[in-house]
Amino acid sequence: MPDYEKEELGTDLNPGILISDHTIAKVASRQSAQSKRIGAKKEAVESQVDIDKMDNGDSSSLSSGNGLEPTPTAGNELEVTPTSDKIIVSFSDDDPENPYTWSMTKKMFVLFVSICCVMNSTVSSGLASNSASFYGREFGVTSNALLILPTSLFLLGYVIGPVFYGPMSEQYGRKYVSVFAFIFFAIWTMASALAPNLAALVVFRFLCGIGAACPIVVVGGTCADIFKSPASRGRGMAIFMGATTFGPCAGPVISGYISPALNWRWSFWVGLIFAGATMVPLLLVPETYGPVLLKRRAQKMRKESGNDKIVAPIELEKEDWRHVVSKVLTRPIRMFIFEPLVLFSCLYLSFVYGVFYMLFQAYPKVYVNIYGFSLGQEGLTFISIGVGACFAIPMYLWWDSITKKARAQNKEWVQQEEMRRLPLACAGGPFFMVSCFWLGWSARESVHWAVPVCSGIFFGVGYLLIFMALLNYLVDAYKIFAASAMAAASASRSLFGCVLPFAARPSKFENMPHLVTA
Repeated sequence: MPDYEKEELGTDLNPGILISDHTIAKVASRQSAQSKRIGAKKEAVESQVDIDKMDNGDSSSLSSGNGLEPTPTAGNELEVTPTSDKIIVSFSDDDPENPYTWSMTKKMFVLFVSICCVMNSTVSSGLASNSASFYGREFGVTSNALLILPTSLFLLGYVIGPVFYGPMSEQYGRKYVSVFAFIFFAIWTMASALAPNLAALVVFRFLCGIGAACPIVVVGGTCADIFKSPASRGRGMAIFMGATTFGPCAGPVISGYISPALNWRWSFWVGLIFAGATMVPLLLVPETYGPVLLKRRAQKMRKESGNDKIVAPIELEKEDWRHVVSKVLTRPIRMFIFEPLVLFSCLYLSFVYGVFYMLFQAYPKVYVNIYGFSLGQEGLTFISIGVGACFAIPMYLWWDSITKKARAQNKEWVQQEEMRRLPLACAGGPFFMVSCFWLGWSARESVHWAVPVCSGIFFGVGYLLIFMALLNYLVDAYKIFAASAMAAASASRSLFGCVLPFAARPSKFENMPHLVTA
């Protein structure tokens, strides 16, 4: 084992035994201090090997034949040497503190609040789109490239935020990170409503985007925390992805009607009101991350018994600043670079996401310039994308029922994660491609406005199918590190979403005669 791998572990551990975040030894929760041997399932040894290899950029043996499940590296028992002599706390199968055993009501409350946080984030991403002409007029700015900046810089915040939130939530828990980020988001949303000039608005939107990135990253990890089976986890992720689709569609509607009727600043005040309403239930959400819950249990047991040898698996790692910076915060970046599964999934998601945000610049040229829509009416055209997303969810459930029957019949193909998740992305690709050509060829005065609007339905179907498939695939593949995988996906696609709208700025459309008002 390389020296810098050893740095992640305490020196009193046998270096041949690697234990980390999600190693949960299957032992009784209250063993005596004299215990020398701990029974464990194979995950107890597999997981740290996986983590250290990933932290080294070595993904060659992270998985077995299907590319997802860890390869066993030791027997079923973990020998604790006299020098380590640790008592590792764990969850029992029916432990009420284990998030997997929570009641469905409690899980649904956690999921509901998480989705509300996601909606805050995604709605906010589109609030500036139909306000641009109004704050441009107030600030005396006419450059279309400059007016795009509040939306693009918000998405740039989406690039930076996940690099911190994903791994930090895996180190310190989901709740504290989520609450901090949400307060940060609310503060800069208020600042956006009070911006004195365009430069300030751009900076405030950038900072707002950093805070808004948290739920996009953490909710995937939360689903992995509370839903054990791939089926229930997949349904939770489907709801999450629906929120990420509807949110950006709602933003232009809100700003399109509020900006002309009241003031462009009220678009952000509405966002702040929504954030305030979400903050109260967010504070009531319990921590869901198992390793952190075990750490709290170990701390309580040490305090009650006075036995310092009682530890949680996550406490076997060093927590100094060097470890946090070199290992924890860089994990999403290393996953993106060294994990082909993450890399190519992120590239596909990034392209699709970037095209979605190009529509924020393209739709006004199509529906305002050609068809004479008001900004509010133009915002409503995004609803067709949401309608398409509604059609995608039954398609997901239909495929889920097929895989469920196949598992019951012990079909060989369903044992592969690729076959359970990726066919939906394959189905979504043609929908996405057709929608782009549909919009491009039908947006002209001689064609009724409803025809290009209907292209949004196909776009919504394709967009959501692709996202549900690939994000579920990443969560299933990395489970305990789902938040870091989601961080890599969020950062990469947000970078595309930040840059590609400039390719759709009005000057580009001037070369397309049928998109220029006569």
